Amino acid sequence: MIDFISIESSENKLIKLVKSLSQKKYREKEGLFFTEGLRFVQDALDSSWEVSSVFVSETFKEKFIKTRKISLTNKNPELYCLPDKLFNEISDTNSPQGILAVIKMREYDPESVIFGPNLFLLLDGLQDPGNMGTIIRSADAAGFNAIIMTEGCVDIYNPKVVRSTAGSLFHIPCITASDVSKMLDLLRLNEIKIYCASASAKKYCYQFDLHENVVFAIGNEANGLSAKVTENADDSISIPILGRAESLNASVAAGILLYEAIRQRLA
Repeated sequence: MIDFISIESSENKLIKLVKSLSQKKYREKEGLFFTEGLRFVQDALDSSWEVSSVFVSETFKEKFIKTRKISLTNKNPELYCLPDKLFNEISDTNSPQGILAVIKMREYDPESVIFGPNLFLLLDGLQDPGNMGTIIRSADAAGFNAIIMTEGCVDIYNPKVVRSTAGSLFHIPCITASDVSKMLDLLRLNEIKIYCASASAKKYCYQFDLHENVVFAIGNEANGLSAKVTENADDSISIPILGRAESLNASVAAGILLYEAIRQRLA
């Protein structure tokens, strides 16, 4: 028997806490974020991340929990049941499934993650939540070892980013580089080649040997890569554009580079 704590009021302190997590300043203050939907909550429960609490709507409880369509594993989070109307108030989606998990943020030690022979992405000032989430998902699918982000990037715990990762946030380390110079030094120390994605680069990605340790650097959607990154790169790398489009979407470009590296390694 699964026991749920019932919450009826929008004035409840936990309800106010979950609502506040839609804003970055409160996520950072509390060290918490949330994910929604059956599959994403299950991914969080099955991962090594700490899930502090799970909230379900009355409808979800009736339809799914009784039929055991979610496994709480051994995490033993606090379980709360809310009236459907109250659940809709804490949800960040237009058509909520009725289940939401509050999760503790996680920090990775770069030196324990960045070593060769491996593949990495460096995202420099990436701002669009959809692009960020899609890139995290693609890097996870391609088996990359980690994603490095400069401080100018969109918050990976933004609900739109979390949703766009489709659960991949719980599978691949995402590291924020508070000091870009130190991070670049660590990459060089580990003999990892730094390739900057640039539409103006003279060499296409197919002309590079991507069997070695590689980090692809992807820049801001509007302004590209910062000078600090480009000046410390080993080379610039481009993707052929044969039509009249000026450039590719950042997540599309990242996906092509990711899978060119995988194609070479599987060949």
